[in-house]
Amino acid sequence: MSGVGVLDKAVLILTACMEGSSLAELVEKTGLPRATAHRLAQALEAHRMLVRDHENRWRPGPRLSELADATPDVLLTAAEPVLKLLRDQTGESAQLYRRRADERICVAAAERSSGLRDTVPVGSVLPMSAGSGAQVLLAWEPPEAVLPLLPRCRFTAQALTEVRRRGYAQSIAEREAGVASVSAPVRDRTGRVVAAISVSGPIERLGRRPGERLAMAVIRAGQRLSGR
Repeated sequence: MSGVGVLDKAVLILTACMEGSSLAELVEKTGLPRATAHRLAQALEAHRMLVRDHENRWRPGPRLSELADATPDVLLTAAEPVLKLLRDQTGESAQLYRRRADERICVAAAERSSGLRDTVPVGSVLPMSAGSGAQVLLAWEPPEAVLPLLPRCRFTAQALTEVRRRGYAQSIAEREAGVASVSAPVRDRTGRVVAAISVSGPIERLGRRPGERLAMAVIRAGQRLSGR
């Protein structure tokens, strides 16, 4: 709590509406008096921080997204020099992936300037069912979040256990024929894995055991980005 009463109450209301709340549910979730909860919810609705759904329940409004979009992404800002350094150290293309439901998105990349490349443009949407980046993004998730996905994956639960043990993942022609990659976790300040940093390229250049040569550089790059 900040000690600023009305602000603290407004944050309680916003948090209680994350999954949608009626007035009765707001009172139950926040412990606020009914009149106070109603007044604050209406005020937040007037500022477009809350909206009503078809069931007349309050949910997060568009103003919250607008404010979030205006905030610089600290991880992406830090990623550019780290990816370039990783590319230069390894001689391979480097990428940063974030998970979105059952997909992963390339949110930043540094490509080789010449020679055979494994180009993954920023904004590319890739499956969570294959590739070293997907393995890293799933390896530290709780079992109940992973088990439903495994039947569609080209890796096993045992493979994810091995990723956790050694701190990185590698894949050989798992997502795309002829392509190998090595990935490591990027963590937030609580230690939760929030992204995967990767290098990728042709198998002819990376070999069948790319982790032996590239893992340490990728792990260190992940550590540089962690805690953002």
